[in-house]
Amino acid sequence: MKRANPFRNLLHHAVLGGFTLFCLVPFWLVVSTSLSRERDINLYGYSLIPRQISFLSYEVILRNPAQLVNSYLVTIAVTAAGTALGLWLTVTIAYVLARRDYKYRNFLSFYVFFTMLFNGGLVPFYILVSRWLGMKDTIFALIVPYLVSAWFVLLMKGFLQSIPPALVESAKIDGASEFTTFVRIVLPIAKPSLATVGLFLVLQYWNDWWLSMLFIDSERLYSLQYLLVRIMTHIEFLNTQFARQYMRLELFDVPSLSARMAMCVLAAGPMLFVFPFFQKHFVKGLTVGSIKG
Repeated sequence: MKRANPFRNLLHHAVLGGFTLFCLVPFWLVVSTSLSRERDINLYGYSLIPRQISFLSYEVILRNPAQLVNSYLVTIAVTAAGTALGLWLTVTIAYVLARRDYKYRNFLSFYVFFTMLFNGGLVPFYILVSRWLGMKDTIFALIVPYLVSAWFVLLMKGFLQSIPPALVESAKIDGASEFTTFVRIVLPIAKPSLATVGLFLVLQYWNDWWLSMLFIDSERLYSLQYLLVRIMTHIEFLNTQFARQYMRLELFDVPSLSARMAMCVLAAGPMLFVFPFFQKHFVKGLTVGSIKG
């Protein structure tokens, strides 16, 4: 075996370290801006090191901690339930479409793909969820609309097609039922694709505020993102000329830019701890699904 070149290893580590630093700098800039005074941001621009640390933006956002904690719990519950149910529905549909012995798999695959090109529009969607399904102002309105995505189904189908049919046939010969084959053989093999689609679902549910805006009226069911959007809307109102004139507020007194960054920290922080658990399966599941699909 050839002896490793120390200079080459040092070069590789330097390149990877520089790339890592390049990825971390934007996040650090967000954190630094969230801790800066609004006056400093307007006068001197964004800085990696705050000229003077201020927690005013966090104080404004956390003024009602009970509501924030409740929104966190709602978002966590919706994300957990939606991801679990969405993964189960996605993998079961994809498994059926991936089976070569299923007679209607080509027709149903085209039907799933067709829904990616056309949809009924916003008004029929709102009527369906709020009136026909009766999910207006319920937590189900935050979960059900995102349970099945055609793109996720096709991505999962592409991965499941790579599983050798001989595994399923051998399981049948050994007396395993379809459900046993699916749960004990197919699902363990499909872990990379499950992790990939699961990460997409987690991000979709966690970052959603649109469904809350459409279907939720009760504050106890506000998702985290929608609550932050409402807080930001109120802050922007305080920055208007009307508010400054009648409420006697100075331009630099209301944290607007720093509050945006504080919202990013509060909203994206938990996802930074979740992503590393999916990372080792993410690339493999995505690349295999894209090649086979």
